[in-house]
Amino acid sequence: MVTARGYRRRTLARRDRRGRGLRGPLYPASVPVARSRSQWFDATVLEALEPIEQRWHAELTELDVAVDEVPEVQVTAPEKVVWDDDVVVDANVPLARLVPAGVDRRGLPTRARIVLYRRPLEARARDGQDMADLLHDVLIEQVATYLGLDPDVIEGQ
Repeated sequence: MVTARGYRRRTLARRDRRGRGLRGPLYPASVPVARSRSQWFDATVLEALEPIEQRWHAELTELDVAVDEVPEVQVTAPEKVVWDDDVVVDANVPLARLVPAGVDRRGLPTRARIVLYRRPLEARARDGQDMADLLHDVLIEQVATYLGLDPDVIEGQ
């Protein structure tokens, strides 16, 4: 760029100069800090599910696991909410739900799925290890409900 005096000004890329944003990623993608909270949660879910799936793989072929941010609640008064047996609840806040196989609105068949609610689970965990333990316990309960077995049988005790 040439200025009014005829001098050539060097255009240097600066940190967020004039609101254009960062020049590149802050951390490389291979570093764990580069993951978002939801990506970290998804990875923790997969780690917690792995030992259960290894042991019960044949029985869980028709089961999906999904993650939602928060549960969808229709009633606004917490004391009026009554949860079914397929919902894992802590202090009347659902942490996970087992949705049975069925038919959707368009008439297409759906698979059974466990829906984990990320925000309530994160609010109850103190750290990463506590989150892994909580997810493992919730998944054990939901898989036991899905298979109609006792949770101790699913865990292998």
